[in-house]
Amino acid sequence: MNKLVRNLSSLTAALLVSTAAQAGPGHDHGDAPPAATGNGPQRQADGGVFLPKPAQRQIDVRTQVAALAQWPRALPLSGKVVMDPNAGGRVQAAISGRIQAPAGGLPWVGQQVRQGQVLAHVAPTAGAIELSNQQAQQAELRAAKVLAERRLERLQALSDTVARKDIEAAAADVASLRERLQAVSAGLSRRDALVAPVAGVIASANAIAGQVVQPGELVFEVVNPTRLRIEALAYEPEQAQQIGSASLLVGDTRVPLRFIGAARSLRDQALPLTFTGDAAALSQLALGQTVQVVAQTSDMQPGIAVPVACLVKNPSNQDIVWVKTAPERFEPRVVTHAPIDGAQVRLTSGVKAGERVVTRGANLINQIR
Repeated sequence: MNKLVRNLSSLTAALLVSTAAQAGPGHDHGDAPPAATGNGPQRQADGGVFLPKPAQRQIDVRTQVAALAQWPRALPLSGKVVMDPNAGGRVQAAISGRIQAPAGGLPWVGQQVRQGQVLAHVAPTAGAIELSNQQAQQAELRAAKVLAERRLERLQALSDTVARKDIEAAAADVASLRERLQAVSAGLSRRDALVAPVAGVIASANAIAGQVVQPGELVFEVVNPTRLRIEALAYEPEQAQQIGSASLLVGDTRVPLRFIGAARSLRDQALPLTFTGDAAALSQLALGQTVQVVAQTSDMQPGIAVPVACLVKNPSNQDIVWVKTAPERFEPRVVTHAPIDGAQVRLTSGVKAGERVVTRGANLINQIR
């Protein structure tokens, strides 16, 4: 037993000596952090970025040589998508009444409709006083019609002794009373049919079964998505005389536009301009969607054309581009620019001809710290 105790004491002392040799007071017992190699992407003291070749391939950096050329001056205009008045229309209530569904039910947004298709019915709603007046008028006309028919029968029975003009007058009274009674009766049960003015797609639907509408209220909007237009606003009327071509950006696709014409009257102190373009590209837009139109003029100005994706912001919120000055070094350049079209801008300062400007991956380079 004493021998076992001595062995345990010796083992404990050995463990304590080993532990003290491996980690003393104040030493970290965890794993040591990996040593920094200095070969990773990093921001330099002067604001530049060191980016090794493997990292450039990983983030797919692309550059182009800056070339000075003459480009048309562009005018950015605020616009929106509108319908072609010959290929779209609005369905509005003509009378005050309650919405009733047709045989096929009320149409939904996005449904294809044909021209002349009944979209809904409006059953007129009348107040208690108006309804009672119409019913009283109907009863009076019905009684007058019965008396006129009996008088006509008596005159026809005495046709040998009664003048023909009296019989014809009585017959005319009966026909008049019959038509007036039919008109009043139809007014109590008549429904106004709301039909599609053109063939197209339901762009908006504001109809619910049982809904009460007022005269002039918009119920449906029908549009042909292959015949949309772009309407832009020019706040300087002389700009309309300078426009040669225009374009806008739909997703990543630049859509060329054709200038149709300008209005001759101002709307909210601006001159509306109308453009058209490729039907397939414009059909991706929604009616009423806000877009930016870049109209080009015949006035040529010098600059370096680069994609819009080249432009990023620095911590001071200035527009910059990244220039490749060495195989693994990039420098930020504060630039001024002007639009060319929906996909390119014209650099007017900050970059010299012959320098390599980053056209892809600039946003990722800008995030390196």
